[in-house]
Amino acid sequence: MTDQAKILVVDDSADIVEILADLLKAKGYAVCTAGTGLEALAQIERERPDLVLLDVMMPNMTGYEACRKIRENPATVFLPVVMLTSMDANVERINGIEAGADDFLSKPPNPPELLARVRSLIRIKQLHDTVQAQMGQLSEWNRTLETRVQEQVAQLERLERLKRFFSPQLAELIVMGGAEDPLKSHRRQISVVFIDLRGFTTFAETNEPEEVMDVLWEYHAELGPLIVKHEGTLERFTGDGMMVFFNDPVLVPNPEERAVRMAVAMRDRVATLQTKWANRGYTLGMGAGITAGYATIGAIGFEGRRDYAAIGTVPNLAARLCDQARPGQILISQRLYSAVESLVEAESVGELSFKGIQRPLQTYNLLRLRALPGQSFSLSFLGR
Repeated sequence: MTDQAKILVVDDSADIVEILADLLKAKGYAVCTAGTGLEALAQIERERPDLVLLDVMMPNMTGYEACRKIRENPATVFLPVVMLTSMDANVERINGIEAGADDFLSKPPNPPELLARVRSLIRIKQLHDTVQAQMGQLSEWNRTLETRVQEQVAQLERLERLKRFFSPQLAELIVMGGAEDPLKSHRRQISVVFIDLRGFTTFAETNEPEEVMDVLWEYHAELGPLIVKHEGTLERFTGDGMMVFFNDPVLVPNPEERAVRMAVAMRDRVATLQTKWANRGYTLGMGAGITAGYATIGAIGFEGRRDYAAIGTVPNLAARLCDQARPGQILISQRLYSAVESLVEAESVGELSFKGIQRPLQTYNLLRLRALPGQSFSLSFLGR
């Protein structure tokens, strides 16, 4: 059985057509017929056969002419053609090959030989069709892949541009669009770190702008990677000041712990920078404030320029704590201290009053991270 391969039988003799059609149908082939070369070309266009049995000598258009027409058509250039003749087989074979025929048989054809040739050419035609289909599918896959690559490249370029203004986590959420709009105003519990340089105002007033920019570049270059490492969201730069919060827009475990670990790491980095700055005659030191609680978070600004901001008492208190911190101090609120008490060594600095906050608040100075038994400060919990 040939899965109903279709064969076109072309001969001006109705008897020959009937004999060949009956033989082929008995072997499971579908058969269509034509009595002239012109009819054959029309049948090929209409029936799309898998093979043509084509008589050589026919009125108006010979089999050779019909074969050449078949080969000239890009749609049928690979259609198998077997030519049949009752004349000198050797001479006609050469003419048939020159016309583009795939095989040649004498009339009347020997049925076993005819069927063997048909099976062989049909098998080749089916393999060719399979290859063509696979090439078409591969071409479609390539087009799809090219489109996807272009989309991904555009997405990466957009992501890189967004990362210049937003934290990596927020930029990825905006590009992917897989979650609720992260820029929409929402309320969430966060930990906030506010840092700046003590003595920076005097330094900026007494040194050239180029020197000030050099210091800021060094300062940001050292502290920026620590924000990314601890998965914080940098809300803004304000010259020498930075505000970083944790647990938004991406939820993270232990936001209070991340905040204190980042602040301590920043203090250590700035201590290294201080040695370099002292050699240039600059007197600078880092102060920081950390607190935790609920804040309202979302996009602020106007069309064409937006920032991602945390609004409320929590960020305000972090800024006020930072304002009162001396060089090298990290002041933390009572709430933040309660969350990390087992992880840090801190000293009480009593109740402090802060601008905009009605009552004094218990405040602590974060001295160092506590080395608990079996605990390493390798930040392994950040390796996910």
